[in-house]
Amino acid sequence: MTGLWGRAEQQDFRSRVRGALLGGAIGDALGALDALDALREEPAHGRRGGVTAATQLTLFTVDGLIRAHVRRDTGAWHPPTDVHRAYRRWAATQHDWGPDERRKDNGWLAQQEWLYVRRGPDRACLTGFADETLGTLENPKNPTARGAAATARSAPFGLLVGWEPALVLQLAVECAAQSHGHPAAYLSAGAFAVIVHGLTRGDSLDSAVQRALGLLGARPGHQPVTDALQRALAAVTAAPPGPETVEALADTHGAEDALAVALYCALVAEDVPHGLRLAVDHGGDSPATGALCGALLGALHGETALPAAWLADLEGRATLLELADDFALEMTQGPTLHGPAATGPGWLARYPVHPPHQI
Repeated sequence: MTGLWGRAEQQDFRSRVRGALLGGAIGDALGALDALDALREEPAHGRRGGVTAATQLTLFTVDGLIRAHVRRDTGAWHPPTDVHRAYRRWAATQHDWGPDERRKDNGWLAQQEWLYVRRGPDRACLTGFADETLGTLENPKNPTARGAAATARSAPFGLLVGWEPALVLQLAVECAAQSHGHPAAYLSAGAFAVIVHGLTRGDSLDSAVQRALGLLGARPGHQPVTDALQRALAAVTAAPPGPETVEALADTHGAEDALAVALYCALVAEDVPHGLRLAVDHGGDSPATGALCGALLGALHGETALPAAWLADLEGRATLLELADDFALEMTQGPTLHGPAATGPGWLARYPVHPPHQI
């Protein structure tokens, strides 16, 4: 789709990209609070709007996808490798004191000092990205890991609006298996990415879910995820929206249940604050369900639907905005930034790529 964007289409796309990334971060921060009643009185992680590892990893997912698109100029094309390298850069933030100025391939995101802190990272993420070995669907990392951390970082795959939904699903699944090898975990990530993809393209939430269900049906091990999505759809008309329904959907800490909670809350949301408050009001993985619901609502409605007061307090907001706009630029104007006719080295300094032989 690069080169075919009109001004209105570019503005709409950028608004949905910003909405998905900022909305996910707001939901993540809200879920990180110790209790819903403490909203804006008791800060998480030492500050109001403090995010968790879910937002950190989402940022690095975006970074990896931008680099994958840049690296097409070299004749190399394997996005899972670029995303894995991005996750390895995130892993460095979890044990290094600060940015390593000697690493010229780190790019600008890994130079952000506020990222060099642990915010409750999932153990499977720490072990999955602890070495250079790339987990694959044939040999996934942590094959029993079923949590929602991989799903919570997967909204950016859905922002690849120039891709077909089946390819979005495949990429999200492959990248989730780099840390979470249980089919329920990586297929939840794929389904979530496909739903975000539909919303970013302007589809309704219901039609986006139906597309995800259709694509899931051909995947081995899909039934728990399919069942969870269908439970969320059925819950919409079963009873008035409330925490009891959310608690029932969040029966376990599995990725599929977190996705079901987020989907249900997005479907019944009167507005973004209502949907997010509902999404984190349970005893499960609140940061994950908040992040997932926030990304869905942000992709659906765009950035202007997000509550300004919550945005004002959001940790890392400037970084999120900068990365969101860079992603939108790459997807809509990529050839003018780093193609044969491009003359400025600035973009390649922000998103350096490895030589092709290092794939």
